[in-house]
Amino acid sequence: MQSSFEASARADTADSGLGLDQGLSTFTPSAPGTPALAALAALNGTPGHYSEWLEGPPAAATPAARWQAFFQLLGDAGWAELAQRQRVAAQRVHDDLASYNIHTAPGEGAQPWPLALLPLIVQADEWTVIEQGVVQRARMLEATLADLYGPQQLLRDALLPDSLVFAHPHYLRAMHEVQPLGGTRLHLLAFDVARAPEGGFCVLAQRLQAPIGLGYLLENRLIARPQLDAAFSGLRVQRLAGSFRAWLAGLQRASPAGERSRIVLLTPGPLDPNYFEQVFLARYLGVTMVEGSDLTVRANRLYLKTLHELEQVHVVLRRIDDEWLDPLELRAESALGIPGLLQALRAGNVVMANAPGAGVLESPGLSAFWPALAERLLGQPLLLPAPTSWWCGEASVWQRQRANLVDFVVAPTFPDSRHHAVVAAHLPPDEQLRLAARIDADPAAFTLQAPLHPAQTPVWVDGHLQPRSAVLRVFVLADGQGGWLVLPGARTRLVGPGEPGHDPWLANPPGSASADTWVIASGEVDDTTLLPAPLSAHELQEGRRTVTSRSAENLFWLGRYTERAENALRLARLTLENLGQASPAVLGLLDDLARRHGLVPPDTAAAAQDKAAFEFSLLHNLGMSTQARGVVATLRGLRRCAQALRERLSPEHWQLIHELDAQFEQQLGLAVGAESGCPARADAFTVMAHATTQLAAITGAQTDRMTRDDGWRLLSVGRQIERLDMLAHALARGFERRVHEADDGFMLLLGLFDSVITYRAQFQGRREVLPLLHLLVLDTDNPRSLAWVARTMRERLRKLARRDEAWAEAVTATLPVPDKWLLADLDERDGSGAPARLISALQQCSASAQALSNDIDRQLFAHVAMPERKVWQ
Repeated sequence: MQSSFEASARADTADSGLGLDQGLSTFTPSAPGTPALAALAALNGTPGHYSEWLEGPPAAATPAARWQAFFQLLGDAGWAELAQRQRVAAQRVHDDLASYNIHTAPGEGAQPWPLALLPLIVQADEWTVIEQGVVQRARMLEATLADLYGPQQLLRDALLPDSLVFAHPHYLRAMHEVQPLGGTRLHLLAFDVARAPEGGFCVLAQRLQAPIGLGYLLENRLIARPQLDAAFSGLRVQRLAGSFRAWLAGLQRASPAGERSRIVLLTPGPLDPNYFEQVFLARYLGVTMVEGSDLTVRANRLYLKTLHELEQVHVVLRRIDDEWLDPLELRAESALGIPGLLQALRAGNVVMANAPGAGVLESPGLSAFWPALAERLLGQPLLLPAPTSWWCGEASVWQRQRANLVDFVVAPTFPDSRHHAVVAAHLPPDEQLRLAARIDADPAAFTLQAPLHPAQTPVWVDGHLQPRSAVLRVFVLADGQGGWLVLPGARTRLVGPGEPGHDPWLANPPGSASADTWVIASGEVDDTTLLPAPLSAHELQEGRRTVTSRSAENLFWLGRYTERAENALRLARLTLENLGQASPAVLGLLDDLARRHGLVPPDTAAAAQDKAAFEFSLLHNLGMSTQARGVVATLRGLRRCAQALRERLSPEHWQLIHELDAQFEQQLGLAVGAESGCPARADAFTVMAHATTQLAAITGAQTDRMTRDDGWRLLSVGRQIERLDMLAHALARGFERRVHEADDGFMLLLGLFDSVITYRAQFQGRREVLPLLHLLVLDTDNPRSLAWVARTMRERLRKLARRDEAWAEAVTATLPVPDKWLLADLDERDGSGAPARLISALQQCSASAQALSNDIDRQLFAHVAMPERKVWQ
């Protein structure tokens, strides 16, 4: 064990200035890293667990060679700075918004990714054992799938029980006799590997449908390595990029489009617990991240719906479980999959990693059958064993083991069952009896597995080292030529003291953490990079960022919700300010607008009849989510759109939106009086002022910190549609009610357009209609005027639809052109004294804004004639 490490470390220490004898011999008081090594030697592990940090007989055990070299390369200064380096790593996790979601409520419960700074170090010879064992299992599993979805000889020969296979919900009959494009069903496999107490490695579980963890593995490496760079370089840790590049090349090799293949990562969406990891992985691999609604099947080919056209997809890396992939042939209620996807697979037009149906082999009930299958399919014994397991579906097995139930972990045989994994020994006697009775009632639903105590590794916690049980998730990648690559690293899961560390079925128990895994290179360190080849001038000039229809729709509504929230808060503030002394005309306008924008329920008493009741209703409903267009519902819609666009928004932009939604309702709730049941007026103003400031920052992020691509243009058009509709309607209703004739009404119209300061600067104390109309309708220097809004919307639509000039001309032709209106014409009065031409033009503005929204939806988002669909509204 030590000699292998010495061989690989000799070149490292030569470069690092650390002599071989000094680096790997028993440490001395003068050796660098002495405090760390002393702490390591004194570290006490849990009896019955293999120690990753000590070697030698217990009485004379010293730090293992790998850890001696690690801390001597880190040096005394590095040991002293570990706490600071851990804080830097934690800050990087925070800055990257690295998280996983624990759903206590829809969309809530995101927890920071728990990264432990110290890595798990695996020597080259140890990694060879793991590598050979998981590659062997990959070959066996690929052959098993080929048989189960083909001749089914293994079932005929009783090497696998058909009742276990066919009862599994992830055995997909629709995939029988379907030959995958490229001939490979499994392109990515994950194995949970642990070191047993005696020092050997074993496989706890395998993940074959849509293995999770590659993104977290990369995040661990990219955050931890800079903090430990001297040790990383000195130990000659193998790098990861070469394996990823080979994997992508293999996927392209399996595709008929070859290097021109479009590869997408199919995600369940932003509410998935591992959404961050999927975003991170897609960025690293340089592939497009999509949801099911982004894709469509036409003529047995899979296409990506982009903003301007359909683009064929050749390779899908999926994170959606089998049964949700195609609502036409699998679960009809699925909103995550793509109708017709299986037919595209049958036709050989798309490569899917992994092929549907692989989930059946994840069942723990199959564990006892793998040794015989290895002998049959490969002609060799399994190199990596698994803990002893028994499928209770075999009657003789359960009857024989029933009396020994306390010795096992009891796991569900099938996913999505009513059962969950438990450690029988942890249950009180009466619970053990009830568990045995449940197994008696349905033995096939349960599998017994002998508990395993994984090896322990040192973890830096609160200023000192502590032992933690470690389980590695090792990834095997298909190379597209019938062979397999093992990613030279793993995602190590660390389980805290007092947690069920020997239970392989609990994926992330409370208190667990994650660490990088360093594999010592046995030869040269691979310096491959995933950075693409340099772009040519032509590619830079012609290339544009792909904007999927879903992203485009969410950007469109991100703009609308931002503007809608600003309008609603401004209207609520102006309503509360004016209710007390408002004239009847102003009260009527405020009542009308408050109902239209969801600030009060429809059955609220009219403001002119009962001001107190109207104000109470507005304050009470300000923090309620039941109003479809209320402030809370709007902020929630804003957050959901932003959540779906995490890969496009800066961390600050997302954080502003998330905090605004989380804090607004909470702050209003804290301001609710015990007797009144609604916030006090003054408190409501304070909360709204804070929210308005946050919205201004959000608007700044959208205006100044987003690339001006077609997605941003859609966001801007969405804002202008909302602004044109709201302002034109408010101004039309105001002139209908002649509110401009009273001082309070005149100022209210300016307030609704957020133009009070601008008016005063230009026209001082005048209360005249023509200056008012000039500023609010015709002034193209005022971003709140209808002329500026309509012109901006027209210009951005033309750029947006430059690939479909006919549609652009047709849709912009229906938009109003307020900057061409004549001021004198707008002030013409009919027999009743109302400016009929102005009111009609304003009503047309509002109607055209709503019609434009429908046109954009049909043309840019749906790509098919279908009922109108919106994202979050």
